[in-house]
Amino acid sequence: MDAFSHLEVVYHFDRVPVEKIETGARHPRGNTDWPQVGIFAQRGKNRPNRLGVSRCRLLSVDGLDLHVQGLDAVDGTPVLDIKPYMAEFGPQGTTSQPGWATDIMRRYY
Repeated sequence: MDAFSHLEVVYHFDRVPVEKIETGARHPRGNTDWPQVGIFAQRGKNRPNRLGVSRCRLLSVDGLDLHVQGLDAVDGTPVLDIKPYMAEFGPQGTTSQPGWATDIMRRYY
């Protein structure tokens, strides 16, 4: 694993109560300046399957411990799977996203 620069981590949003799960359209982050879109058009934690996916930088490997940077998960979150990131599995060709998504991510990290 230490030969890779980045990982994809699949994890469980275990702290989201069932009653907080979203199934309908909503304004991203509650901002009414942005359009209402379905939960699958967002990356929020209140998803019906409560699964999260994050790409992060692999800093080092120490036995079974992986030290990473930029993992978008709360400390102690159950990790379901870890995969090395391979450029060939990334998007092929040009990508696009709506302006509100760019606004959200502009100051995210």
